[in-house]
Amino acid sequence: MRPKPPVNGQTVADVGEFGLIRRVISGRAQPASTVLGPGDDAAVVAAADGRVVASTDVLVEGVHFRLDWSSPEQVGRKAVAVNLADIAAMGAVPTGVLVGLACPGRTEASMIEALAAGMWQEAARARVGLVGGDMASTGTGDVMMISISALGDLRGRAPVTRGGALPGDIVAVCGRLGWAAAGLAVLGRGFRSPVSVVNAHRNPEPPYEAGPQAAEAGATAMIDVSDGLLADLEHLAEASGIAIDVRTDLLTVDQKLVDVATALGADSMHWVLTGGEDHALAATFPEPAAVPDGWTAIGTVTRGRAVTVDGKPYEGPAGWQHWR
Repeated sequence: MRPKPPVNGQTVADVGEFGLIRRVISGRAQPASTVLGPGDDAAVVAAADGRVVASTDVLVEGVHFRLDWSSPEQVGRKAVAVNLADIAAMGAVPTGVLVGLACPGRTEASMIEALAAGMWQEAARARVGLVGGDMASTGTGDVMMISISALGDLRGRAPVTRGGALPGDIVAVCGRLGWAAAGLAVLGRGFRSPVSVVNAHRNPEPPYEAGPQAAEAGATAMIDVSDGLLADLEHLAEASGIAIDVRTDLLTVDQKLVDVATALGADSMHWVLTGGEDHALAATFPEPAAVPDGWTAIGTVTRGRAVTVDGKPYEGPAGWQHWR
């Protein structure tokens, strides 16, 4: 059964909360991990492990996304991706997504349907379903807000936290770095191309399977790179009580980023080191042989309490910080 076509010309106030909910879930299939999906007071998601990994994020229009820069489908995909990346960073397999949405009553219903379609697309990429949620009005407010809660299953393994790195460990990453920052810089200058770079900001592609892969390989600590590589490695270093040195000669900077940086008068390596929202994974491993295929070693864990680049403190902000 295919989803119903969008309601054109009607606002969410015209369709109503429950009418809109019916439309965004109609015809959508759920994976086996969903025991009971949308439609009741709460969802039921299988947790064979006996433990549930849970994470939540709030995305605010104008702060985390702009509808003049991204389509509703792209915003929906991004909202789900940034949350499921946190599940993968714990070494868990995603099992379900809950969605909270607040918007003005004059919002076109077709926009919310497109937003939901993007959410379903990204959830399908991670092999999970949208299992429930809530919709509400922002009253007189003009800003849309999206809250996503993601669930995951450890499958018998211990969670990989930020606090397990040890001196001598190898620091490695999996996924893109610097691309979303480059895309944001392009959009901020009023351009819409190169499309591959701009879309990296609109649609991050977290390596969901790499989290459980790292856990299976014996990763000692792991984190989702959401605020910037150096900023998030600082979180990991603080939690573990260690120091990390990142080597720029081990970091790959795609030629496309170099070209964009040259055109904008920017530094592509700065994007790689400090740019957020790519949602790559960074982890530490006990030895080089433990680093799985698809991961790239970029540095080492040492004694101390700092993150350095090529043995020196990094000049300037290490990444994104709210309220700064």
